[in-house]
Amino acid sequence: MSPNKASSPAAKDPVNRFEADLKALEDIVAKMEAGDLPLEESLALFERGMALTRACRQTLEQAELRVNRLAAAGGDGTGGEADA
Repeated sequence: MSPNKASSPAAKDPVNRFEADLKALEDIVAKMEAGDLPLEESLALFERGMALTRACRQTLEQAELRVNRLAAAGGDGTGGEADA
């Protein structure tokens, strides 16, 4: 993990941040599934994985709210731009 995560492009763009967090979570799962980690490292990875899961869930919830707002604003479900 980069020490300047907050200044990376992934930290500024929610889509890139989500994808980076999801990739990190996949890496953690792979390491833990291998089963050859010391207990302390497993616990630290588990804790990091839970934090990443919360971050991903929050990003998805925000995206869902945004989609719902856009759908509601379109009224008829077309979003108003589909006819162009």
